[in-house]
Amino acid sequence: MRILIVLCAVVALAGCGVETATTAATGAAIKKQELEEGKKTLEQVQQKIGQAMEQTQQRAETNEQR
Repeated sequence: MRILIVLCAVVALAGCGVETATTAATGAAIKKQELEEGKKTLEQVQQKIGQAMEQTQQRAETNEQR
């Protein structure tokens, strides 16, 4: 009977470990996805800033010619 109780406890604890590992892996995958999305957003913002700077430069050159 004692062995059965110990065995049940071991199985229950092993299940918790698997759940914890799965949760950690899922959390890491979510963080990785967030990081990749952040990089994409940063690239888009940098492109928009570059375009805005080009437009400003073109307007300044056009105003100088007048």
